[in-house]
Amino acid sequence: MIALIQAGGAGTRLKEITGDLPKPMVPIAGKPILQWQVESLARAGVSNIFIVCPKSSAAIQDHFGDGAKFGVKIDYFVEETPLGTGGVFYYFANKFKEDFFLLFGDLMLDVDWNRFMKFHKKHHGAITTFAHPNSHPYDSDVLVVKEDGQVINILSKKQPRDFFYKNITNAGLYVISKDFLETFKGMEEPIKIDFEKELLAPTIASGLAYCYRSSEYVKDCGTPDRYIAVGKDVETGVVASRNLAHSQKAIFLDRDGVLNVFGDFVRKPEMLKLKDDAPGALKRINESKYLAICITNQPVVARGETTFAELFEIHNKLETLLGEKGAYLNDLYFCPHHPDKGFEGEVPELKIDCDCRKPKIGMLLKAQKDYNIDLAASWFVGDTHQDVQTGINAGCRTILITSGDPNPAAKYADAKPDYICKDLAEAVDLILSLE
Repeated sequence: MIALIQAGGAGTRLKEITGDLPKPMVPIAGKPILQWQVESLARAGVSNIFIVCPKSSAAIQDHFGDGAKFGVKIDYFVEETPLGTGGVFYYFANKFKEDFFLLFGDLMLDVDWNRFMKFHKKHHGAITTFAHPNSHPYDSDVLVVKEDGQVINILSKKQPRDFFYKNITNAGLYVISKDFLETFKGMEEPIKIDFEKELLAPTIASGLAYCYRSSEYVKDCGTPDRYIAVGKDVETGVVASRNLAHSQKAIFLDRDGVLNVFGDFVRKPEMLKLKDDAPGALKRINESKYLAICITNQPVVARGETTFAELFEIHNKLETLLGEKGAYLNDLYFCPHHPDKGFEGEVPELKIDCDCRKPKIGMLLKAQKDYNIDLAASWFVGDTHQDVQTGINAGCRTILITSGDPNPAAKYADAKPDYICKDLAEAVDLILSLE
């Protein structure tokens, strides 16, 4: 495998900390950001790395040399004239004979590059973008993605949003198909190109862009606050632990009564209201080594009380409200089925005895596959004994919270939780205290 790193950037917002160092050479826990990237790529078997540098790149080349001491071969391309984030492809159109990674040198990261490439190859896209939820989607570019991973739109952070949206932000890592470079072979000379505006956006419009969603650590540390936070995450082991080559720990969360106020079944977005403690509790999970994953039965779809489109809008509202509070879910899984028949307007094909409706563990097994989760090291937090039984069935530790469903023992009353807490905030405090 090969990688192309755009290592421009002066790091002007960090001058008070780092002086005149180029942004990719800013040290994090004793090593330049760019070195963390090179070492991550090398561990995955990437053998050749091309680094695109500005004219003032002596610090980069002096530090990395030919790459031998890092177990890779490093070649440099020095831009005498800036070509934006995409114009340099002109020089690599005849050089790259295989699909390659594209990344930007100001990102602190540790990801499973093989898993990323495998997803790209499976979907045969021209560009696969690495994406994840973050704590500030309201000022980030957000992707609109179909269920199969195809990207159908990108919502610019510069455009106002008076609607609910899913928190999937573009992280700045890509796999680019070698065939994508064909258009550059016909160019007489290089021109300045903005990768996202002039290359990614048209690829999305053509239906050839895909989204690889991951919980792995990828963060820009270009401001003093972010720089300090990333340094702490390195020191506490959060960065390395999030790599999906390692097994993950999750806190699985029921939705109604845990994240949003319990009431009648939520059938429309206006019926969903966040619990006061939920955003703060989720933020604590987000900052920990645990993933926050919602697991929810939604029989309102099978009963014909809500359409899939309405349910997606309900969940978009949930993610939007959480994002406004600086919190996020790593993912959300729902079961639309319901085995009991006889409801007016019910959807026959969804009235089945499925493998995903809690307390069965189909949704947890899907999450386990998607995020390499160790269920025995994970927790299930819910407001009913049915949730507790789900956690028991999956081999998780369990917490029953008492501020949700007023009749928690209506089903599976014999399921005994490991702990009982008042709300999600108390449950998260307990879990993290046991680390």
